[in-house]
Amino acid sequence: MRRQHAAGRDAAGQDALAGQETAGRPPQAPSSSHSPANDPWAGRDGHEGSMRTEFAFELPRGYVDGAGRVHRTGVMRLATARDELVPLRDDRVRENPAYLSVVLLGRVVERIGSVTDVHAGVIEDLFASDLAFLQDFYRRINAEGHTRAQVTCPSCATPFAVDLAGGGRLGES
Repeated sequence: MRRQHAAGRDAAGQDALAGQETAGRPPQAPSSSHSPANDPWAGRDGHEGSMRTEFAFELPRGYVDGAGRVHRTGVMRLATARDELVPLRDDRVRENPAYLSVVLLGRVVERIGSVTDVHAGVIEDLFASDLAFLQDFYRRINAEGHTRAQVTCPSCATPFAVDLAGGGRLGES
């Protein structure tokens, strides 16, 4: 059974921060000039004033489950301090520090396709390109606060921005 790690929630799952300012940012009326999908301060409902804690992604290759089904889309939540500290006590990480990202991603990836029990074993079975994607995605949402990346077209060298959480895989029209 998957544990709930939602910060700011009490034992009953109620939002313990409802009606309070989040990280010093006062609640504001929704603005039509920006997209809630790219705003880390826009909550699940798209309203400003509540911080967005879950981010959708699409794996480059996809997770292949035991039945051979491919799962590409998923959800990663923001990491808490506990998420980053607990793996340091894990014997697998102590034995092999490179395993830290596997354990950490197993804690913050909420879903990959229809697989909701995501743990280190599932992350281990990802293709290397998908693991690298999730490591970069983790860094972007937790350190940078967004899922946008600046890229350059390999054909014409034109720089442009892409949303790594967006609908569609890189390179597709």
